[in-house]
Amino acid sequence: MLVIMAKAPRPRKVKTRLARSLSVEAVTELYRCLLDDTMALAHSLPGVKVAIMCPASDVQELAQLAGGATSVVAQQGDGLAAALTSVFAHFAASGRQRIVAFNSDTPHLPASVLAGAFGMLTAHDVVVGPTHDGGYYLVGAKAHHAALFQGDGMGTTSALDALLACARGLQLSVGFTDPFYDIDTEGDLTRLAAELRLAPARAPRTAAWLKQWQQVAPRLRSAAGDL
Repeated sequence: MLVIMAKAPRPRKVKTRLARSLSVEAVTELYRCLLDDTMALAHSLPGVKVAIMCPASDVQELAQLAGGATSVVAQQGDGLAAALTSVFAHFAASGRQRIVAFNSDTPHLPASVLAGAFGMLTAHDVVVGPTHDGGYYLVGAKAHHAALFQGDGMGTTSALDALLACARGLQLSVGFTDPFYDIDTEGDLTRLAAELRLAPARAPRTAAWLKQWQQVAPRLRSAAGDL
């Protein structure tokens, strides 16, 4: 089971760090493109069921965006730790033996990395995909461990360290997929745009948005400098 951690694409509710360099409307549209491409990536894996875990207030909107092929489940509680705990509590209880939770802003990740995460769960209790900024873009497990996401670093640059500390405390073996990057800053967008210019099929909706953004962004900066 591959579970996308998502929110409804609403203004000022998604990718808020990008609002420092982009308009609220642009951030919201970008997130919708990232989410659409993430769902396409998830469904490209053969034999893997896909679901979305989200805040209860977002279920109806995300169900409409996802269509009938993707189930949408409301998390119990607020925040990222509660959402991740909900993923494994919900799907382990339904009999799933290999569950991977994946963020909604890394649609450019090679599908082979996701497939490899499921493979690692045959030999490890937990699998983690580290990001270059100290977080992680995916986490998988074969069972529900209620204390796995109780560290103090959730959502910060120490998130990975907090997760690994919890895993050690629970005596869980951990495997790692390749380090990667998600989209939090304008620098991340610039890097992603360069990659998708060469291979737009990896995330076509995001590639189209980024192409337009790179045409408009220099003019916006020039106008701002003239004020």
